[in-house]
Amino acid sequence: MAGVKETPRQKMIGMMYLVLTALLALNVSNTVLEKFLFMNRTMEQSVDDGGEKNGGTVARIESTVKESGERAKDLAVLTTAQEVRIETSKVLATLDELKKRMIEETGSYEEDGITPKGIKNMEKIAHMMIKQGEGKKLQGLLNDYTTFLTGKTGHEYGDLALDGKDHPIFKQDKNARKRDFATLQFDQTPMVAGLATISQFQTEIISRETDALEELARQVGAEDLKFDQINLVALPNSRVVAAGAKYEADLFIAASSSAAENPAMTFNGKEIEVISGKGKIAFTASGGGYDKDGIAKKSYIATVELKDSVYRDTIEYFVAKPVIQVQSASVQALYLNCGNELQINCPQLGSAYSPSFTASGAQTIRGAKTGQITVVPNAAEVKLNVYNSGNLLGTENFRVKRIPKPTIKLYNRGKEVNVKQGENISALRQINIKAIPDESFKTFLPKDARYRVTGWELTLARGKRPVAPPAKVTKESMAVGNMMQKAKPGDRIVVEVKRVSRMNFQGKTENVNVGNVFFNVPLN
Repeated sequence: MAGVKETPRQKMIGMMYLVLTALLALNVSNTVLEKFLFMNRTMEQSVDDGGEKNGGTVARIESTVKESGERAKDLAVLTTAQEVRIETSKVLATLDELKKRMIEETGSYEEDGITPKGIKNMEKIAHMMIKQGEGKKLQGLLNDYTTFLTGKTGHEYGDLALDGKDHPIFKQDKNARKRDFATLQFDQTPMVAGLATISQFQTEIISRETDALEELARQVGAEDLKFDQINLVALPNSRVVAAGAKYEADLFIAASSSAAENPAMTFNGKEIEVISGKGKIAFTASGGGYDKDGIAKKSYIATVELKDSVYRDTIEYFVAKPVIQVQSASVQALYLNCGNELQINCPQLGSAYSPSFTASGAQTIRGAKTGQITVVPNAAEVKLNVYNSGNLLGTENFRVKRIPKPTIKLYNRGKEVNVKQGENISALRQINIKAIPDESFKTFLPKDARYRVTGWELTLARGKRPVAPPAKVTKESMAVGNMMQKAKPGDRIVVEVKRVSRMNFQGKTENVNVGNVFFNVPLN
């Protein structure tokens, strides 16, 4: 959507909402649901603050129109601004009613009258928004609003409520892109997340209204540079304060001019894009220098050139050490010379996650999906470095296990040979030999647990002497009918394993050292 701007507060709320949504998809603890409740209240306060600000913008337009002699053209702009404010208020009120209904449908409030009871309830929210069609109505309401704004201002405002196939993020996912708006937003969604979703749409409505009203304000002769926007600003040391900790903030008045369109601005000495008087700063935060809590203090220099004056300040920000999540059948250790498949995620980065990997002590093979990697260790320890867009996120360390030896077993017509009590001569017609992988290893890495006995010898022995020269076998089975015709009770067959091979995940074979493996099977 062209021209829409967000305050730093709105951007922070949007980022936190994306992070919480990602955590919710991972089925983390109930703490996330409580965070959604906090987030919902924060967004509702942001909507109220934005509504007050936009009401002030309409009042400023009205004052400017009167000062300019109430020209017909300016009066038309004022009427449009008033219509925008009225329509926005109607849409926001409708969304408030929808949130109230969500709360009532899931059990109303706790005794404190503030906390909803059914914050975990998914079924009723899905029934209400998907089955009963409220999600479809919501989609129509939101998109009709942006169409209304486009018609009133002449600026193109894209749809707010998108189906999966049209969503810039979800259309990349083969499952999500098949979903309509209601299913995408409210299927398998706890009630508190549903509330936060509606509140998020309300903040986006306020953002679009702000953009529209600012454009209308510029049309009524606010060209003179005068600081007509006065705001009380509190700049806290931290926006998040633990219970029992001290809250500290600097309180001051901030003044700006609605007529100062596109002043020159720089970020660390480089000129940046300015849209409707607001400079756009975007960069990839670099890590390093973290304190014991995983926080790094950083800063940049910003300047604004306003007529004949240049304002410069050093802006501090904080970078949190990203949490790298490793998912696999077994993340405690990797197997030597095997294709250990890992999924490396970093939920905090959301759609900006574009990883690359290097490793010491292993070869790495990148997978088809984001974050997928196959690690093939060749040393006793592996250090896997995770990067995002060239920036090091962190290093994961893994121990490396040796592949457990397979167990060699003999079979006669599908039944395991009784080595201790022996086999009946008349029943012994074919010997099969198998290399059975360790069960745990096979479970973790089935593509690397493919064994074959490729060399063995079978001898019919009587006392200490062979009845005939040993048969050398390169297959897993051998017919012994002819040999048994020469056998007598008390004889035995001796099997000596000479060679075992393993096929790995790439289809390559290697010899396996299983040591000296002998079988002495008595014949009855």
